[in-house]
Amino acid sequence: MGTRSYYVYILASHIGGTLYIGVTNDPVRRVAEHRSNLSDSFTKRYGVTRLVYFEVFEQIEQAIHREKRLKKWQRDWKISLIEKDSPDWNDLYPQIAGGDG
Repeated sequence: MGTRSYYVYILASHIGGTLYIGVTNDPVRRVAEHRSNLSDSFTKRYGVTRLVYFEVFEQIEQAIHREKRLKKWQRDWKISLIEKDSPDWNDLYPQIAGGDG
């Protein structure tokens, strides 16, 4: 079995919309859970389903530390981080899921 990776991700409701930051070891599964709206949650309540940013880490501690730091950032810093690589806030889920989403 290969080295496990950990991901910090940002979901958005739409361009400039509500943001959600999380951490996971399986971004395809985790984002699919957010998109399915099966449980009452922040992402369901605010329609936060578009994967707009993610980072990869080798250690879970690094990923958790980064997630906590990002959550403390000012909103405009988070928006700049997203728009640096995706000015149109493209949904990255189809890309990581290997299909059309």
